[in-house]
Amino acid sequence: MELVDEDILDAMKHIPGYLDISTEDFKIIYHLAHRHAVERLFDNFRAGNLMRSGIEPLRPDMYLDEAALAIVRSGLKSLPVVDGSGRVIGMLTETDFLRRLKVDTFLELLLAMLEESFKFKHRCHETQVSEAMTAHAITVTPDSGFGEVTSAFHQHAGRSTPIVDGDGKLLGVLLRKDFVAAFHQGNPH
Repeated sequence: MELVDEDILDAMKHIPGYLDISTEDFKIIYHLAHRHAVERLFDNFRAGNLMRSGIEPLRPDMYLDEAALAIVRSGLKSLPVVDGSGRVIGMLTETDFLRRLKVDTFLELLLAMLEESFKFKHRCHETQVSEAMTAHAITVTPDSGFGEVTSAFHQHAGRSTPIVDGDGKLLGVLLRKDFVAAFHQGNPH
C-alpha cells in the first residue's frame, strides 16, 4: 500500500510539537524504516528452525496401501519418499492418491462411491509408491531463508517441503501452515 500526502499530513497532526519535514521526506524515511524492519525480520528466518524432524519417510518400493497407512499415522497430508541412501526422490501426497482414483477431490470420490455402479479402478495394494509419487520433490536446506522457502512453496501446491542436508538426505519437513503461523505470530525464528 502506497502512502499519500493526506495520510502523512494526518499522521503528522498527531505528533506533538513542530515537525520541519516535507511529506516527501516523510515517505522516504517511512519506506527506509519499513524496508529495514522487514529485512531484519526475514534475515533471521531459517527453515531448520521450523522444521518437523523425526518424520518416517516412505520407500519407493512400498505399496500404496501401506504408504496410505503411514501418511495417516504421521498426521500429515504427504510424506517424502527416499531412496536407499536416505536421499529425497519424491513426495507422495493425498492428491497423488486422488489422481490414481481419477478424481480431483475427496468429495468427488465420496459422491462416486455412493453411486451403485461405482467400482474401484485402481488397486492400491498392487501399486508401488514410485509409480504414484510426485517426483522431483522441491526441497530446501535448514539454512534456507525466507525467499528460498517462499519460492519452494510457490513451485508446488503441496502442504510441506522436505528439508535436506547438502547430500539431499532427509532431515525433516517444513509444513506450509507452520511457516505461515510463524509470521502470523511475528516470530519467524
